[in-house]
Parts: sequence; C-alpha cells; structure tokens
Amino acid sequence: MSYNKKIFNPFQLADMSDFDGIELIPLGAEQIDDEKFGKLSDELPILPIRNIILFPGMVLPITVGRQKSVRLVKKAYKGNRTIGVIAQANPSKEEPLGDDLYKVGTVAHILKMIVLPGGNITIIVQGRKRFETEEYLKTEPHLLAKVRYIEDDFPQKLNKEQKALVQSLREMASKILFLNPDIPREAQIALDNIESPSFLIHFLSASIEAELVDKQQLLETYNGIEQAEKLLEYMMKDIHLLELKRQIQSKASSDIDQQQRDYYLRQQIKVLQEELGVDSPEAEIDKLRAKGANKKWSKEVAEHFQKELSKLQRTNSMSPEYPMLMNYVELLAELPWNEYTKDNFDLKKAQKVLDADHFGLEKVKERIIEYLAVLKMKGNMKAPILCLYGPPGVGKTSLGKSIAKALGRKYIRMALGGLHDESEIRGHRKTYIGAMPGKVMQNIKKAGSSNPVFILDEIDKVGADHRGDPSSALLEVLDPEQNNAFFDNYLEVEYDLSKVLFIATANSLDTIHPALRDRMEIIDISGYTVEEKIQIAKKHLIPRQKTEHGLEPKSVTVTDGAIQKLIESYTRESGVRKLEQEVGKVIRKITKAIALEEEYPKSIKPEDIAKLLGTEIFDKDLYENNDTAGVVTGLAWTPVGGDILFIESLLNRGKGGITLSGQLGDVMKESAMAALSYLKAHADDYAIDYRIFDHYNLHIHVPAGAVPKDGPSAGVTMITSIASVLTQRKVKPHLAMTGEITLRGKVLPVGGIKEKILAAKRAGIKEIILCTKNKKDIEEIPAQYIADLQFHYVDHVEEVLAKALLNEQVSKPLQFVFTEIK
Repeated sequence: MSYNKKIFNPFQLADMSDFDGIELIPLGAEQIDDEKFGKLSDELPILPIRNIILFPGMVLPITVGRQKSVRLVKKAYKGNRTIGVIAQANPSKEEPLGDDLYKVGTVAHILKMIVLPGGNITIIVQGRKRFETEEYLKTEPHLLAKVRYIEDDFPQKLNKEQKALVQSLREMASKILFLNPDIPREAQIALDNIESPSFLIHFLSASIEAELVDKQQLLETYNGIEQAEKLLEYMMKDIHLLELKRQIQSKASSDIDQQQRDYYLRQQIKVLQEELGVDSPEAEIDKLRAKGANKKWSKEVAEHFQKELSKLQRTNSMSPEYPMLMNYVELLAELPWNEYTKDNFDLKKAQKVLDADHFGLEKVKERIIEYLAVLKMKGNMKAPILCLYGPPGVGKTSLGKSIAKALGRKYIRMALGGLHDESEIRGHRKTYIGAMPGKVMQNIKKAGSSNPVFILDEIDKVGADHRGDPSSALLEVLDPEQNNAFFDNYLEVEYDLSKVLFIATANSLDTIHPALRDRMEIIDISGYTVEEKIQIAKKHLIPRQKTEHGLEPKSVTVTDGAIQKLIESYTRESGVRKLEQEVGKVIRKITKAIALEEEYPKSIKPEDIAKLLGTEIFDKDLYENNDTAGVVTGLAWTPVGGDILFIESLLNRGKGGITLSGQLGDVMKESAMAALSYLKAHADDYAIDYRIFDHYNLHIHVPAGAVPKDGPSAGVTMITSIASVLTQRKVKPHLAMTGEITLRGKVLPVGGIKEKILAAKRAGIKEIILCTKNKKDIEEIPAQYIADLQFHYVDHVEEVLAKALLNEQVSKPLQFVFTEIK
C-alpha cells in the first residue's frame, strides 16, 4: 500500500483538476450530511495504511495492493463507500491485525476508484470524522471493528487567546509557504479561503513535515485547542528546518565560486607535478595508451578501449567518476588478451612430475597425459572441463598444482565453498559504487595468462539465495561451446576462456546443479588403501614433516608397521589429511626430545606409537564367529572409506510382527521388507515352516545404533540373516557380502566396491559375495591388494543362500513351538 506524495500534500490541493468528476464533501463543513453519504454504523470495515495519516475533511489518494484490502475496497465501493482508515503502528507488517494498528483512525468516503494495469487499485478518499476502535470483530475476509465516533471538540465562539492561536497558525503556514519553494504559490489562496478554525487545524495537521507518530498524536488529540497548540509547536520546528536549509543553499552558491578557485590551483599543482617528475593524469593516460598499443586483442576490444580512454581523458581528475573510469581502463590494459604460456609437450617428463607429487590417482594422470598428447599432435584444442570427485583428503586440490607444473602453465585456485552471490562470478555493472569484475576475471588478470590451470575448489558447496545462483553463472564458464565468449558484467566485452583448463573438485555430486554436472567430465577419485597410504606416508608425508620441523632426513625413520598402526588406530578417513596430522605429532615429539637432549627411538616401531601419541583412538572392526544364527557380515561404504557391519536377526514368540532397529534409513528398511517377503513366498524352497511367520516376531538390528545407516547394498546380507534365523543354519565362516536385491530375487550391483573390499581384507574376511556386474570394479583394484580374497559372483538370491548357508545348524538351535498364545 502506498500513496503519491505529490498529490497528497494538502497545500497543493489548490489545483483541483486531478479530481474532475468527483463529488467532494465540502471542505470545512461543520456537519456532514449523513443522509447524503449514509448514516455511520458502529461496525466499520478497516483499511490499514502505511506512513500516512488521514484527517477529517482531507482528500487523499491511496494505492491498494494487498489482497484483503483490494477485496474490502471493491466491496465498499459497490456499497455505501464508507470505510475506516487507520495507520499501521508497525509499517513493516505485511498482513497487519488489530494489534498492529493505532486505536484512532478516520472514517473515509470513497470518492473514486481507479483500477491500475498491474492489478492494484487507487482510491480517492475524503475524511469524515474520527473514531476509536473498541474491538475487532473479524479478520477475514478483511478487518471489521466495533467503533466509537468522536466529534470535534472546538468552541463555537473563540475568546481572544483562542483567536490569537488560530491567527498564529495562519501566519506560520504563510511563512512555510514563503520558505518552501516546492509548494505552489496558489496554496496561499486555498489557505486564505479556509474559514472554519477546526478544518484549518486538520488541514495544517495533514500538511506539516512531521513524523508519523507525531501526526497520530495530533489525530488522537480530541480537544481542538490542545491540538492547535501541539500543531503550532511542530510548525515552528518545520520553519526552523526550512530556514536552516535556506542558509545551506546560500552557502552552496558561494561554494561554486570556490570550485573555480580550486580549478586554478589544480592547474598550478599540475605544473608543479611536472617539475617534480610525478605522473600527471595525462601522463598516466599516455602510459595506458602505449600499453594498449602492444595488446593482442581483437578489433572490437581495441575500439572499446580507445573509447573508454577518450572518456577518461575528458573527465576531470577530481571528479568522482575519474577513479572508477581509471580502474576500468587499467583492468582492460592488464588482462592477458590472447596471451598464452607455452605447454610442455615432453609427455614422459610430465608423467614423472605427476608421479613424483602424487601416489596413485592413475585415472586423472592418464587423462592429463591424453590431453597433452592430443594437444601435441593437433596443436590446438578446447581444454576439457574436469571434475575430480572423491572424499576429503585424497589430494584433489593439490593435484591441480601438480597438473599446472606438469603442463608448464600458471596455476589459479578459486574457492567456491559458501559462495552465494552470482556477481562473484559475473562481476558487478561498473555503474555501481565499489563495482569490480568477477573472481574469474580477477584470477585471469592475476595469472597473466589466458590458458592457466584453473581450480574451482569445492564446487559442490556453492549456495544460492536472493542475490542469485552462482551455479547458473558457472554454466557459461564451464561450457566449451560458450566460454570462448564469456561476458563479465564489469568488463562489458567478451573474453575467451576456451583455452583455460578448468578442474573442479567436489566431495559429493548430489548437490551440484544437474546442468553443471553434465558439462563436466567426472573423474572418481576413491579413497586410498592401507598399502597406498603407507607408500604416501613414506614418500611424501614423513619427508615433508621432517623438513617443516627442522629434522635431518636420516635423523629418525618410521617403519611400515608403525605407519600402519597410525593409519588403523589413529585415523579413520579415505584420504591422508588426518594421517599427515598424526605424522606431524610424532615428528614433533621426536623434535622435542632432540631439542631437550633426551633419549628417543631412532627407528619408530608400532609399539612406540602408543608411547608417543597415547591410547588408540579407533578400534578395528574384525570378523566375528558364526556360532549364532542370523548374524551375517555385510560391507558398507562411508565418506571416510569402507567398513564392515553386522546384520543381526532374532525370533521371539509373538504374532508375526517385524522390528527394525539401528537407526536405519527408509531404503535399508525397504531392503529388509523385500527380503522377508521373498522368503515368505519361497518358504518351501528353503524348508522354512510357514507357521513361524504367524507365531514368531522378527527383530532385525544393525549395531552402532548411534550412526545413521541407509542404502540398498545390505539387501543380500539382510536376506541371508533372515534365512539363517528362520532355518537356524550356520553362516559360512569368514564370509562377507554386498548387493541389492529385488522382490524377484535378483541381485543388483552396488557402488563403493574398492573401499568395501579393502575394509573386508582388513577385518580378516576371506570370501566375498558380489553381483556379477561388480566384477569390473574388482578388476580395477591392483592384484596385490586382493591376492588373499576369494570372490563369488552371483545373479540371484538362490546362489547367495546356497553359498552363504551351511547344511549345519547352530550349536543351540531355537525349538519352534506353535501353540496359540492367548
């Protein structure tokens, strides 16, 4: 809800052409004709308005936008056109209730209603008399209040003091008209024609420049003389402000003469700068022009640069626009237009650089070498958009620096984590104060090359809010078909990013915009095995920590067993970030011992780790025996690597209920239900007495109840556990499994195989059941890591149960009883 200030100012109502065709209530009328405009009811529909007070007799245009208010106005306009207008005490409230409004308002008569194109409505209203709300009867479809009307309390005959008060108000109003040039001179005629003292007070109360709360106080002052005295006080403040404003304007005119004097002095400063050898604005412009002459930019960019340079030359160096234009032209001159570093096409050397800096990560290294090979053969190609996806600490970000080193290119890293503002990518329009280019162009300028290796770190953690969606802005940056003409809002000309090698990193693909994910080549970097971590620690982490802590390379050695102890007992992660921290702790302990000239182990063994670092933090999950029916070992993937988990099933007397515990997710619960349904349907095939399902309750539990678990990969483990408890048969020892099942008994492939297999090996598992389609994942694991494991590939649940269940019952099988429970 808003109003037009120009129309509202009552001093400007001298020109009534805006209200042609509207029948007005007579200004200054002592009594309003109730027969003509309708008798007032003690129940009144209420229209809340913001930032304005309607006084009796005043004409006011109001624009209505709220749906409740629109319905109220339309209904009233078709009826008696009478509404109650009350100002909001809290203007920010979008749907105000009775408590959000002042108690006193003004009855208004709708003179005219105008429907605007946008759906809003403007009404012209005139105040009739004041009222006070006693209670609100309804809030829907609009506010309806029970009211008490208030008559103006003004003496019919004025004494000398009262006459002097009214005359003072007229004089003050005339003085305001004189001091304020924005009020038309015709307003004086309107003021002179007001005879009624009470209307004069309302007229001036609506006209003064005062806060909303002050005007509301005037409206709530029922005694006319008291209202006039308060009004006079506000008008005197208004006059004081207008006089102060006039003094400031007078001073400003003299400042213009001062500016002319300043210009003369600046010319003298210019001569002095030339004598002292300090660059003048003209000299800076000449340097920029010379720099632009050597740029390899296109004809369009060159023309745009010269145009902006000419504009800078015409601008006064003391003008606020000058530094803004100077920054823009300097950016144009400093960007590396079509400037590229020479790639290193020695593929063997590039391979050595990648191998020296990072252990493993063969897929990424192979892709970079392929890119170099094609570039070497073809001479020119669009750079690929790679996305390195994997858990924290596996070297995704540091790999970008190694790639830049191998290619012989400049390296840029841009952190996207927590980015919410689209202008961080595209920049701000340079007309805004404090505008700057986006981070993409800032980093290109910093690199000084148009073909750097550009790391977009944590692309999965980009946010979105009311300032825009940075993911959508990145679509243009990472699209090889579009980024040859990238448009930055600040730069205002197209820039070629097609030669930039963009490498994004992410811990999760789920939060990346689908269109953005589609533009990138996803390279999955899984976690490291224990064996790989040992090699990384020996080749990279330990030497680096020794150097950082000032130790000689041969001052202390760490055995493989000690490193394995650190990995298994003090860290639980897919990467090596935490491992490096623990290695750093060990090295610091040794450094301290050397500095204090104390004894320390020259070769750190597994038993030394506990002495240096204290009690083990993590316990290693190990295989448990198969003496209990219904306990089966499954394999799980976690963000910090693979792990084993146990599925436990138990039967107890009941009526066929099922309980699932262990903080399981919906998908895991559905796997359990599918497994149970399959076994019910095929009970005869596995010699399961069907009466068990009606006389015994089934409880399935997954230990570590504080840890949330979900996913379909426990399907085969669930069905094996349930089948074992129903038949009381033993599960094959040292066996683990993973795979999803369907109601038809099919076994489907799952992910995270490498991490799961390595976890199984660490836990002492010897045989693993997998879906046949997961065989390709096993083939990618180096043979030395799985030499002691035997794999069983299956396609159906029948094969799983045939391999997993022995034809031997547990030592103390459950004796089933099928008597009715009363």
